[in-house]
Amino acid sequence: MSSVGTPPDRPTPNAAPAGDAKLDELLTRIKAMAAKGAPPAAPVEKTPAPITRAAAASQEEPESIKAVATTVSATPSSANTTSPADGESFVPLEPSSFRQARLNEAEAENIALKFLLSVGSATGREVADQMKLPFKLVDEMLFQLKSDQLVVYRGSAMAGDYQYQLTETGREKGRRLVEHCTYYGAAPVHLKDYIESVGRQSLTKRHPSVDDLAEAFSDLKVSPRMLQRLGPAINSGRGMFLFGAPGNGKTSIAERITRAFGDTVWIPRAISVDGEIIRLFDPSNHEAVPTDKVDGLLQDQHIDRRWIRIRRPTIIAGGELTMDSLEVTLNRSTGISEAPLQLKSNCGTLVIDDFGRQRMSTDELLNRWIVPLEKRYDFLNLPNGKKIQVPFDQLIIFSTNLEPKQLVDDAFLRRIPYKIEVKDPTEEEFRDLMKLMAEKLGFEYDSAAVDYVVETHYKRVNRPFRCCQPRDLLLQIKNLCLFERKTPTMSPESFDFAVDNYFAVM
Repeated sequence: MSSVGTPPDRPTPNAAPAGDAKLDELLTRIKAMAAKGAPPAAPVEKTPAPITRAAAASQEEPESIKAVATTVSATPSSANTTSPADGESFVPLEPSSFRQARLNEAEAENIALKFLLSVGSATGREVADQMKLPFKLVDEMLFQLKSDQLVVYRGSAMAGDYQYQLTETGREKGRRLVEHCTYYGAAPVHLKDYIESVGRQSLTKRHPSVDDLAEAFSDLKVSPRMLQRLGPAINSGRGMFLFGAPGNGKTSIAERITRAFGDTVWIPRAISVDGEIIRLFDPSNHEAVPTDKVDGLLQDQHIDRRWIRIRRPTIIAGGELTMDSLEVTLNRSTGISEAPLQLKSNCGTLVIDDFGRQRMSTDELLNRWIVPLEKRYDFLNLPNGKKIQVPFDQLIIFSTNLEPKQLVDDAFLRRIPYKIEVKDPTEEEFRDLMKLMAEKLGFEYDSAAVDYVVETHYKRVNRPFRCCQPRDLLLQIKNLCLFERKTPTMSPESFDFAVDNYFAVM
């Protein structure tokens, strides 16, 4: 094991004026786009009349988040490549300074110290990768921490990097920081940048067409009349009731509605509000879309890694929904705050499944959301007592087996303008579903067996058709055949067995 050494201190890099950095960055981007033959229609930042560097220094630095036009390569992507969605116009670009990132340097130093306390030692690039910041910024920050005698060089690393570890003073400070908050993940994004990003990716700017809906529901058997009713409701971006008998696919419909708005959005991994860190990215509710092997513009851009590209979220809250789920929650043992469900579902869909069966009363829920549904913004209380305004930009779907008027009053019904009943399938639709599910589950379709089950177990006993029943009955038969080591076969006898089990208490 190498001993702790202290190589000669590096000279502090000459900091370029803010105006120089702005001008250099702008020129670099213009040259890059010209070299790649960017189409004239692609939006680029307007270049003002020529200015001197002295005049540029007095101007404010550009924002860290820029909208750029993305194009899809004409060459088909490989299997492990994800192309940007058509119309995607928001891409967070890598900041060139802490100021441009709206990140307090002390906040960044605290995260680095807690990370080094956790791992013992790390190279500068490992710290940068953990914090999702450019190595240049982290390298300068670590050099300053060394000057403050909070870290020392443990040894050299590749490409002008060093192995860092905490001094005794650094460890003591790190322990005090951990007592307040254990978070040492990606550096947070400022709330203002997050609000801007939601505005650029808002559902209100997307207007799905008939073709968009047809593609979104391509794996689900939905009648044309249902798509005709869903279309205007989805375009409103405000909210809807889906009601009807259980088993007709209300939840399945709600899950697929998000697809009609486009594939992906960008969200911060964490948000910073006056020193408080709120974790937004949730792997249990968000599906990350890799950007490291992307064709086209994203491949050549320096993406701000504090952000992550995800599929437009569809978050489902059922009977477990409580009022605490709708507020910023602080984990007392870690000191880390978690974003509420409506914040995690921004630019996507939030489904309140089995509405009316939540642990909180319907009146509580409706009173909590009556203003956000109207104004499209919400107010959240932080653990430190501060109240902040955040976007409320998602399609709210209330899915229930009950009539909406049995659950809510007229004032709330007015704020949910679309009430769509998911009706029982017709006999023809039931047969189509049976054929579709037979193919998916590995059965050879037998129309005579389906005739038997329709006549004997539905019409004769006046039993209503439900959309879920073809799948459920065929699964009963398939499991019986697996148990008996037989090939899955549709027959009157197998349907008798399935019906006896499935409808035993129904």
